[in-house]
Amino acid sequence: MDFVTVPMEKKRFIMNAGRTTKQGQQINAGKDHSEYQATVSTLNMHPADMKAVGIVSGSSVRVRSANGEAIFRCVEGKVPEGMIFVPYGPPTCHLMGQDTDGTGMPTSKGWEVEVEPMPTEIIS
Repeated sequence: MDFVTVPMEKKRFIMNAGRTTKQGQQINAGKDHSEYQATVSTLNMHPADMKAVGIVSGSSVRVRSANGEAIFRCVEGKVPEGMIFVPYGPPTCHLMGQDTDGTGMPTSKGWEVEVEPMPTEIIS
């Protein structure tokens, strides 16, 4: 069997991170629970942006900021075009810088990030 890597596009977006009600409901199960990990590893993107970049809902994407990168599962979300949303969690920590603007919490809104689909292997 031969495998071919399909080239994918990259595009820049504004990323916002925040807490969700689902995270609040899952906290009793613990942050190590698989449902919580799935929540914080899911990125929400506008369907038109997903189409433009070649992302299929439920597939993996790599997100890069000036401070690092992380892998997320991408799903359609109710966010404006050009913006993505990710719940706070361990993956977003890889994207945060150390600057807190004096608040004690790193800036988590309005990051410019690059999103690209993970390569897909196709049997030829």
